Amino acid sequence: MPEDKPGPSCRIIAITNQKGGVGKTTTAINLGAALAKAGRRVLLIDLDPQGNASTGLGIEVSLRAITSYDLLFGDVGLSTAAIQTTIGNLSVIPATIDLASADIALAADDRRSYRLRDALRSAPLTDYDYILIDCPPSLNILTVNAMVAADSVIVPLQSEFFALEGLSQLMLTLREVRQSANPDLRIEGIALTMVDRRNNLSRQVESDARENLGDLVFNTVIPRNVRLSEAPSHALSILDYEPASSGSEAYRALAAELLARET
Repeated sequence: MPEDKPGPSCRIIAITNQKGGVGKTTTAINLGAALAKAGRRVLLIDLDPQGNASTGLGIEVSLRAITSYDLLFGDVGLSTAAIQTTIGNLSVIPATIDLASADIALAADDRRSYRLRDALRSAPLTDYDYILIDCPPSLNILTVNAMVAADSVIVPLQSEFFALEGLSQLMLTLREVRQSANPDLRIEGIALTMVDRRNNLSRQVESDARENLGDLVFNTVIPRNVRLSEAPSHALSILDYEPASSGSEAYRALAAELLARET
């Protein structure tokens, strides 16, 4: 008998890039907030041992009694692990440093790549329209778990000289996951981040990305914006911290692109 799959009303998207500092967690937080403010029910699963998405959404370490580690390794369901944030329609399953031991803990597990998918498929997903997974900045077992569980991936791509070169290993991992565990996995889109169109290099990277990756690149670009950097320190999304900023407008536009694909 085939395994039950999540219903079509819930879209599972992994936000991943093996490079750090490219705006991955910033995208997870603010895209989730923008989708929630557009009326969608969103769950953000923090799968990064650093727990930055959890902190950026105001979930203090003392409140992380149940985490994504428990989702992977314990008999804990989504409803038990999820914490409602201060943003309506947006919940988070937080992370702690415990996740750093995942590679070792799963080494002898035959289904080590399927832990997250199994956890999601054992739960009714009717409470959510979107599940976003914030991955660690590496291609380790946690990232593979996210890709195996997801319908698609969003790849934040920083506008810097070596940005496109860094995609090759990620694309290879995606291909391997398709071949071995999740043949339906697709690239939802490449999100260009930290873009400064006054800068020649930034414009060149955007041009090269669109030339080489075509329609995979979202129309929306995320600008280099100081308010985006400040917002997490206040435990707020950019949409709440500075609603009129260019960063806020960009994430609303990115959410609109995603929502336009629902039909």
